[in-house]
Amino acid sequence: MEENKTPVEETVKEAPPAETADAPAEAKAEAATPESERKHKAREEKRELAAAKEKAAELEKALAEEKEKYLRMFAEYDNFRRRSQKERDGIYTDAVSDVVGAILPIADNLERAGRYSDGDGEKVAEGLRLTMNALSECLTKLGVTAFGEVGDKFDPNLHNAIMHEEDEAKGEGEIVEVFQPGYRRGDKIIRYAMVKVAN
Repeated sequence: MEENKTPVEETVKEAPPAETADAPAEAKAEAATPESERKHKAREEKRELAAAKEKAAELEKALAEEKEKYLRMFAEYDNFRRRSQKERDGIYTDAVSDVVGAILPIADNLERAGRYSDGDGEKVAEGLRLTMNALSECLTKLGVTAFGEVGDKFDPNLHNAIMHEEDEAKGEGEIVEVFQPGYRRGDKIIRYAMVKVAN
């Protein structure tokens, strides 16, 4: 029975259902949507990339400015260090020159005394007294004072006791003999006095 079908019936049977007839339009719509999304995403990515490049350029500029500041600061510090070293060297040279200049008159007096060949002891002693006066004046000009006199009270911050003696007539810790006077400039001790202390 089925074998006797007409060609019209066969066509109707083989025709696609109504739902499938609309499928290519839906597929086109679906295909169009991802394309627009891709374009939209591409535009967004381009904007983000441009913003990132701009931000990177700003950061590079800021980094270059900071590097320039660092190099300037380093150069200024290096110049300051050189100036300070030069000033320190100059101060030391000036200090040595001042001291030597103050001592030279003493050296001159000693040289003149060495050339003196006369056997008069009194004149030699007078020359030594003049030289000692010149030394005292020199130390005063340099701000150096002597300390450590007989009769002073022993002070371990100023004196170096190298001998000791028991003497009832002397006080406790009294200096009875000075072997070498001490010298100081302000609070700075240049040389401690070498002394003999009683009791």
